[in-house]
Amino acid sequence: MDQDKTWYKWDIIPWRKLEKKVFKLQKRIYQAEKRKDIKNVHKLQKLLLNSISAKLLAVRRVTQDNRGRKSAGIDGKANLNQEERIELAYSLDIKS
Repeated sequence: MDQDKTWYKWDIIPWRKLEKKVFKLQKRIYQAEKRKDIKNVHKLQKLLLNSISAKLLAVRRVTQDNRGRKSAGIDGKANLNQEERIELAYSLDIKS
């Protein structure tokens, strides 16, 4: 993994700050949808999909908070260590 891209170590990530950031962006998407501002909705959705905050939260939910976190996935791995979680978050790439 490219060390220049790593902002945090897994155990010191400010989770509350990331949750607030993602929630605010989701709220902006909701408000734009309510106004029927489709162009802005698409722009904000793309911003959310490419957000490292959203990716880190998604990886956390799947690898820690999820009840099935100890079940092996399609890759056969059951548990990921902290570095593997960070690598997974940075490897998530949404093509649109």
